Amino acid sequence: MSRFSFLGWPVVRQFRSGDPLGRGEAVTSPKTRAITPRTSTADRVVQSVCPYCAVGCGQRVFVKDEKVVQIEGDPGSPISRGRLCPKGAASEQLVNAPGRQTKVLYRAPHAKDWQQLDLDTAIEMVADRFLEARRDKWQQTDGQGRPLRRTMGIAGLGGATLDNEENYLIKKLFTAAGAIQLENQARI
Repeated sequence: MSRFSFLGWPVVRQFRSGDPLGRGEAVTSPKTRAITPRTSTADRVVQSVCPYCAVGCGQRVFVKDEKVVQIEGDPGSPISRGRLCPKGAASEQLVNAPGRQTKVLYRAPHAKDWQQLDLDTAIEMVADRFLEARRDKWQQTDGQGRPLRRTMGIAGLGGATLDNEENYLIKKLFTAAGAIQLENQARI
């Protein structure tokens, strides 16, 4: 058993170290002194936008060995100035959740099971179905011969995480394809 010493008392340690209020070195444990932040070991920092609401808060994503190790607010963001709400601050948990789906899954009509597809195949399937729906539901004129040049077979719905620039480009794409049913709905 170690010998008892009054010099180890916290109050004595505070005065001996020049920290009389006990807010610094006197109350820091050796374990705490040995801790380094996850951000200091990151290989790179990537700027991003929070995926939750339509505010568009800036995030700094710290990556080590191609894995996200920390996400924090971007002080250079004019929108959030380095602040994040609780959801935005917990984004790292969303990215690294063990149940997060990282592969494209497809279930054919009337099938019971899902199958994995590579991304190129899935994109081709979406493009083919987009063009087919546009072609099948195309309306050149109405019943009186007036020009319509539209399709009712496709529609666009933008989510809250899209910024103005992305919504602008999506609207241009769908309008050029003849779609008239376009909406950007925040927080569905």
